[in-house]
Amino acid sequence: MGLLTFGLNVTLDGCCDHREGIADDELHDYFTQLMDAAGAMLWGRVTYELMESAWPAVARDENAPRAMREWARKLEAKPKYVVSASRRDFPWNNTFRVEGDLREAVMQLKEKTPQGVLVGSPTLSAALERLGLIDEYRLVVHPVFAGHGPTLFQGLEPSRRLELVSTHRLKSGQVAMHYRRKEG
Repeated sequence: MGLLTFGLNVTLDGCCDHREGIADDELHDYFTQLMDAAGAMLWGRVTYELMESAWPAVARDENAPRAMREWARKLEAKPKYVVSASRRDFPWNNTFRVEGDLREAVMQLKEKTPQGVLVGSPTLSAALERLGLIDEYRLVVHPVFAGHGPTLFQGLEPSRRLELVSTHRLKSGQVAMHYRRKEG
């Protein structure tokens, strides 16, 4: 069974608004490596629509920066699963709707994806965390105070203890942190 890994950018004050981070080549390369290691992507509808509105065009843009285009092209080929109660059609290449009970559907996805699944939707990830389904966390903390939300895992109870696996400092001052769920 593959692991479910939550991966996202966050500011020092917990904001997970994608417009607040430092989106340079090194950051795109980092997330491309994470995606390469996973067998599939998992998103909620809002994140899917955000990604769908931007990345297919970047994949076809010969003038796009190298790291962005590489991410976009690999994302095109990667299986993408979307949890949505309101949308049924997903025309982006290799996109599939997650149906039925969320716990059961994600367990089946983990079972059929031995390389693991990378989830990058804040709201969906909070629901998956409440269900105890996230195995690992890959957070890139940006040296930014956003001063606003949304924030990660707001209202989550009880608190969770994580085990630090590794850290990596990026040149622009971001710190990539790898945690896993602490047993017990």
